[in-house]
Amino acid sequence: MNISVIGGGHGCYAAAIELVEKGHAVRLWRRDSAALETLQGLGHLLVRDFRGERKVSLGQPGDGLSLTFDLAHAVVDAQLLVIALPSTTHQDLATELAPLLRDGQVVFLPPGTFGSMVFAQAMAKVGNHAEVAFAETGTLPYLARKHGANRVVISGYATRLPTGVFPSRLGESAFAVLREAYPSVEPIEDALSGALMNAGPIIHPPLILMNAGPLEHFDTWDIHNEGTVPSIRRVTNALDAERIAVREALGYGAPHFPLADHYATEGDEWMYGRGAHGKLTDSGDWREDIDLQKHRYMLEDTRLGLSFLVSVGRWAGVPTPVAQGLLSVASAVSGIDLYAQGRTLENLGLDQLSRSQMTQYLCQGLPA
Repeated sequence: MNISVIGGGHGCYAAAIELVEKGHAVRLWRRDSAALETLQGLGHLLVRDFRGERKVSLGQPGDGLSLTFDLAHAVVDAQLLVIALPSTTHQDLATELAPLLRDGQVVFLPPGTFGSMVFAQAMAKVGNHAEVAFAETGTLPYLARKHGANRVVISGYATRLPTGVFPSRLGESAFAVLREAYPSVEPIEDALSGALMNAGPIIHPPLILMNAGPLEHFDTWDIHNEGTVPSIRRVTNALDAERIAVREALGYGAPHFPLADHYATEGDEWMYGRGAHGKLTDSGDWREDIDLQKHRYMLEDTRLGLSFLVSVGRWAGVPTPVAQGLLSVASAVSGIDLYAQGRTLENLGLDQLSRSQMTQYLCQGLPA
C-alpha cells in the first residue's frame, strides 16, 4: 500500500519505520526542509526497540522508505496519510492539505482531539468535496522518542487502537485501509467517540500542574516516574471518570479504555498492552525539561484537549469540575485563557447542534 507519513515528530519517524518494515511503500514529508535534507544526507534511520537495533535505509520513491520535499507529491497517490503530530499543528496543516486530498483517501490522526473537524472544515472552505475519511484514535501507536537527526527509540507499540471515522458512513472502506497498516485498530462509533478516547488530556495536565514545583526547580524531571504519585493518580482517575461520564451520556459504549488500565499489570489490556507504564519509565526517555509556558502538554493536551472535554461536557449536560478546575489553574499558570483558545464545540461552530443533528453530522459529514 502507498502510505505517506506527514510530519517529522517522534511518532512520525516511528510510523515511517514500522510501516516500511511491514512492506508498505512509504513517503515521509516534513515542513522542516533543512532537517529533511540532513536526513537525506545520512541516508538511513536507526531504530532501537524490543527487537534490538537496526538500520532502515532511504530508497527511491515507490521502493521502501523515501523522502519528499513536496506536500502535493506526498499526497497524490497515497491511500493512507498518517499524521502522527501534535494537534497544535492541525490548523495550518489542514489549510495546506485541503485542496490536495482526493476521493478514497484515509487520513489517520493518532490521536486527533477532534482534528477530523478541522481538516474536514478546511476542505469545505476551499470547495474540495472529495470523499475523504478522517480517522481518530486514543493515542499514538508508539511510545517513541527521537535522539538526534536519524535515531529513534521505540519503547512500546500500541496493541489496541480504538478508532472512530468521520464521516462514519465511510467507516467500512476506511477500516479496510487502516487495518492493512495497523491491525491493532478497533472500530468504534464515530470520530467524536474517537476524540473522547484521547488519553493525553487525561494523563498529562494533572502531571504537569501538580508537578509544577519540581518541573520549575530541577533541570529535568520525569513526570511519569517520580512525578506519578498516589495523590496525582487520584486526580487522574477522577478526571477520567468525567471523560467516561461524557461518553456514556452520549450513548457511546464500553470499553471506554479507562486510564487506570494503563498502570495495571492485570485485568483489561489498555492501548499499549500490560506493563506499558513500566516500559515507559524504564526507558528514561521521558526525563525532560518541560516549560509550562511552551510544552505541548500545556498547549496541546491542556489548551486543546481539556477545553474540548469541558465543552462537550457542557453541550451534553455533564458536569466536568475536575477538568474545568485543571483548565482554570493552567490558564493562571500560562497566562492564557486556554478555553477561549481551545478546540471547543463553540470554536468549531458545532455547539448549537442538537443531539440528533450531531449524530447526523457525524455520520453523513459536511454538506456539499
